[in-house]
Amino acid sequence: MNRMVNRFSRFLITALLVATTPVASADLQITDIAHTAQVQRGNSGVYLLEKGEHSLLARAWLADKARHSIDVQYFIWSTDNIGTLSSEALLRAAERGVLVRILVDDLLIDAEPQTLLSLAAHPNVQIRIYNPLHSVGVSLWQRVWGLVSDFRAANQRMHDKSVIYDRSVAITGGRNMADEYYDYDHDYNFRDRDVLLAGPVVEGMHESFEKFWAHPLSVPVETLLKDEQTTLTPQQVSDYQTWLHSYAQDKTNFAPAVRQTLDSLSGQFPVMLNAMRWTDIDFVSDQPGKNPGDQGLGGGGTTTSALIKLVAGAKQSLTIQSPYLVMPPGGLELFRKLIDRGVTIRIVTNSLASTDNLQAYSGYANQRESLLAAGIEIYEFKPDAKIAQALLAPSAPPTQAQPLFAIHAKSLVVDGRVAYVGTFNLDPRSANLNTEVGVLIRDQAIAQQVKRAIEQDMQPENSWQAGVDEPDADVGLMKRVKLWFWRLLPLEPLL
Repeated sequence: MNRMVNRFSRFLITALLVATTPVASADLQITDIAHTAQVQRGNSGVYLLEKGEHSLLARAWLADKARHSIDVQYFIWSTDNIGTLSSEALLRAAERGVLVRILVDDLLIDAEPQTLLSLAAHPNVQIRIYNPLHSVGVSLWQRVWGLVSDFRAANQRMHDKSVIYDRSVAITGGRNMADEYYDYDHDYNFRDRDVLLAGPVVEGMHESFEKFWAHPLSVPVETLLKDEQTTLTPQQVSDYQTWLHSYAQDKTNFAPAVRQTLDSLSGQFPVMLNAMRWTDIDFVSDQPGKNPGDQGLGGGGTTTSALIKLVAGAKQSLTIQSPYLVMPPGGLELFRKLIDRGVTIRIVTNSLASTDNLQAYSGYANQRESLLAAGIEIYEFKPDAKIAQALLAPSAPPTQAQPLFAIHAKSLVVDGRVAYVGTFNLDPRSANLNTEVGVLIRDQAIAQQVKRAIEQDMQPENSWQAGVDEPDADVGLMKRVKLWFWRLLPLEPLL
């Protein structure tokens, strides 16, 4: 995501793409993809992004090719290497006339006020913060008061993750904007899944973005940081933007694997487009605020209802991948009914050894015996899963140990025919508090592809089987003690 992109080869895509003619290197543009979508008789295009480097590559190419607009919506946007390079790519797009709108949840944002204001100072960049009760422009006392005065509101977060280019092509799925979601962290990375989309489904994503963008919960950074803005000088803005470009141009700021990934852009992105499948896809999303809030920490949402309806219709099998496994109220009863009528349910989630969230794992640990007793097959992902060798970019030096690997993908497959890929975790927080997005793909070929990927993660070299193996056996004492503490607390509605 830097000016190296300008030196990449350019490509040509024609209407023959729909007839599986390979894309040739020439002047490929987003408009060409949009034209291809127009002859698909209402179907949408989808390509699964299983590898973090491919998902990064797609974002880099699309950010460089956008000509009109880029709409960005994320739960987490870090100021690490990937986050910084992504910010520079968006600033570069704005400088060539692209309208860039960025909407980020307030809870885990780590950017300094000067950084946010300096980026938003460009006339083509707009930044809004969703539900700002914790971080941006909020003092410690305001944060505490927010938790005390309206606990639910403070816990209602925007968990959406999507980016839309020229209202024609989009990406959504589990990945936030940080090193560990693209396989470039040297210590801890996520096994995740995104989808590259084109066609009518993108319009549904755009409509959802507009609802969030216009909602009172989405507040401009200039409003939140009024005091800081009065002291920010034009020279400081210029210095930051110059630094951002210089950072992106400096090859020493790129891990060798990042450079290799971007250098492969010319060969790989046309392959993704040629492999895109045109089929029946629906975008599902929650309303801003999730639900009216009159049911305390409950209440459900549009995504929750859509997924319950999908799951309840299963006739043969239900295959699920979720980093957190804490059954919301009514969830276990629904699964028991499915099993009673002959549906096989298999779930792969994180083990105690791989999880990055002990609080969420404590909820699963409290429910594990009941889940197994109901007849659900559960597989717990290993931190040194063999699949990491195929998925992870070689970002660590050869002398360094392989980074820990953990599940972050949120997907399910019903009867091997319908797949969901999105942001929804199988837990009460996703069901009732956080807004979520995703796509329902009613296509057997794609569903089977997702199912095979999930089942691969269930294999013995990648996961332990709960109730058969002993997944907790090799976990250190300190982590066990912390888990014991969290299991004592009544956290389930918040997990």
